[in-house]
Amino acid sequence: MVARFWVSALGWSVVAEDKESREVEIADPSGRARPMLFLVVPEPKSSKNRVHMDVRASASIASEVARLEALGASVLQRVAEDGSYWTVMGDPEGNEFCVLRGPEDGQLSEADR
Repeated sequence: MVARFWVSALGWSVVAEDKESREVEIADPSGRARPMLFLVVPEPKSSKNRVHMDVRASASIASEVARLEALGASVLQRVAEDGSYWTVMGDPEGNEFCVLRGPEDGQLSEADR
């Protein structure tokens, strides 16, 4: 399930799981972010995400993209726009998210923060 991908991608933990309904709640162990609940729905993804997450690379975009690909994500597009750049990826179920540049990628502009 996609919750397992996000646990590994974010370094979070599973805090609750209902095996019958297949609901999984994950949380940031530091408590700085709100938990996320993943639900199984019968329909396949058919359009753009209603929620979009951005992940800031801790080192470089290249290393973060490679790490996420090893976890099951795929590169959908590389974007360079208005002096900035990022990589659009899909999680194992095709939900889009972006990897933003990290400190090894150079000076971050206000728009990147």
